[in-house]
Amino acid sequence: MKIYTKSGDSGETGLFGGPRVPKDDARVEAYGAVDELNAALGVVRARNAAGGADAEVDGFLAVLQQRLFAVGAELATPPEARARASLPPVEPAWVEEMERRIDAWEAALEPLRRFVLPGGDEVAALLHQARTACRRAERRVVALHRQAQVAPGVLAFLNRLADLLFVLARTVNARRGVAEPTWDPGRRG
Repeated sequence: MKIYTKSGDSGETGLFGGPRVPKDDARVEAYGAVDELNAALGVVRARNAAGGADAEVDGFLAVLQQRLFAVGAELATPPEARARASLPPVEPAWVEEMERRIDAWEAALEPLRRFVLPGGDEVAALLHQARTACRRAERRVVALHRQAQVAPGVLAFLNRLADLLFVLARTVNARRGVAEPTWDPGRRG
């Protein structure tokens, strides 16, 4: 099977089990943004592995990548498509697990007193970058949701994932003994 099909050369793509749509269709924008987020997590994992891996971080990011692929498949499949029957559901338990991890990691951190700037350790900075990609994906899914049905739980999953990535970035900085950069509103330049 060749990687190129030429079927998208006119600016259209096929949905999973559904029709062909323009490549800037809201559904394509949504699952494309989720794919970008998944790639960003892959970069985090690669950098984490290269820099003295935190096994807990890597293990959970691997789980999140699998779940993001399920979210992307959900978004790439029109509600009426027969292919929907073969998709793994987006589980409410995924959000609950993220909330438990957020609570546990936050309990070990210094309370926030200032706005945190993305940065510190390279892995933490990449987690912040993934967080912003997650927020973009969330915005794209909200836009899709205004036009079409989106499975329950997708928006909650992305919203909580962005929160988790923020706390995880702070956790990585703390575990590696790297000071978090913070916003100083009085600083000029």
